[in-house]
Amino acid sequence: MRELVVLGTASQVPTRTRNHNGYLLRWDGEGLLFDPGEGTQRQMIHAGAAASSITRICLTHVHGDHCFGLPGVLSRMALDGVRHPVHLHYPASGGDVVQALVAVSSPGIDLRLHPHSGAGPVAEGLEVRPLKHRIETYGYLLTEPEGRTFLPERLRAAGIEGPDVRRLQRQGALGTARMEDVSIPRPGQRFAFIMDTAPCPGAEELAAGTDLLVTESTFSDDDAGLARQYLHLTAGQAGELAASGKARTLVLTHFSARYGNDVSHLAEQARARAPETTVIAAEDLQRIAVPHRRQQMREAAGETTAIGLNHDGIS
Repeated sequence: MRELVVLGTASQVPTRTRNHNGYLLRWDGEGLLFDPGEGTQRQMIHAGAAASSITRICLTHVHGDHCFGLPGVLSRMALDGVRHPVHLHYPASGGDVVQALVAVSSPGIDLRLHPHSGAGPVAEGLEVRPLKHRIETYGYLLTEPEGRTFLPERLRAAGIEGPDVRRLQRQGALGTARMEDVSIPRPGQRFAFIMDTAPCPGAEELAAGTDLLVTESTFSDDDAGLARQYLHLTAGQAGELAASGKARTLVLTHFSARYGNDVSHLAEQARARAPETTVIAAEDLQRIAVPHRRQQMREAAGETTAIGLNHDGIS
């Protein structure tokens, strides 16, 4: 399963209907928790998301609305008796804040700290890029390895079926049939997470080619002056980011309390700049699936059906 569980969508000030930040990405066997703001532990209960599912925690920066929920989440994991390692990624300059938050958490979990101080990989398939905010801030990019997609019509024409399909996968060829004869390339899925930032090259790099792009949309285009002052994005700028990167789905979040419950106008401003992107104005406790690529690949191949092939096997 690959889906985003939205735990909170407010920016600096929570509201009656919007909690501080918090986003849990279910990605195959991993659970990546991004920017757990105050109240994240309780929001996970409401969302039916077990703290024991978390394997990584990723902080974009150490402003309170992005990290003050960390002690509660770690304490809940200790209470639940989590035994697997939990990896915590964060900007190195925020080390003192992170150490303080960890210090007031209940002990008992295998927490492994991973500070970073520049662009590049921080774990297998997980990278960071610097953003432009008032303190050191990074966005995250999760990339699936590239694979192949089998085309059943071509497999049948080559006389390959059943266990021979997996044998072909392992060996790269079977008799006169080669992998490239009966399959097409399948790009790995890409997920990007961009929080507090002004427009910058790092954000553009993160957004490029994403299947699911989560980005802040703190201000309306009408309040562009405030966005410049506080180094945040407007809804229109978030849309431009998605359009330039050809993102398939854009999730807007981190809304200023000044707009109340109705942020439909922010979604419309983003759609105006990204007409080919699906735009979602996130709500607390919403679940958003990572889009499938299969239909796109079928259309590209001109085939009626296709069999997905990941780096571990057939899916």
